[in-house]
Amino acid sequence: MDSKAQHDDDLLDNEVLDLDAFNQLLSMDDENDEDYEFSRDIVYNYFEQAITTFADMDKALKAKDLPKLSSLGHFLKGSSATIGVKKVQECCKHIQYLGKLQGADGEGSVDERSALELIEEELKIGKLEYKKAEEFLRFFYEAEQPEEE
Repeated sequence: MDSKAQHDDDLLDNEVLDLDAFNQLLSMDDENDEDYEFSRDIVYNYFEQAITTFADMDKALKAKDLPKLSSLGHFLKGSSATIGVKKVQECCKHIQYLGKLQGADGEGSVDERSALELIEEELKIGKLEYKKAEEFLRFFYEAEQPEEE
């Protein structure tokens, strides 16, 4: 790999994906499958899960349902880790802790109002980071972006 390609990989690794996790996912594809059909199916399933989970988080936030937010954060954290979408994984980890009235890093405690405010911020960041990852992954799998509604 030339140094520019390595730099691009490092930049991608730092900004969007955990390349170790993503490469592990790609390694599950049949070595003769140039379309990465197996991993693409997992990634596209992740897209559907993320969109649904973010919508559910919005509803739970509006309802001030902290246990639900914690549970949804835990769920999407795991899915994001599988794909290597590390910034969404990190935001979801914070939401999981905050939903339990813990600090975003799992240390200490916060009151309900603070937790809801912090979750709202984490949710905004998570959605933006998800869009970046989705754009890259769709490009990787050479798929068209869905039409904006």
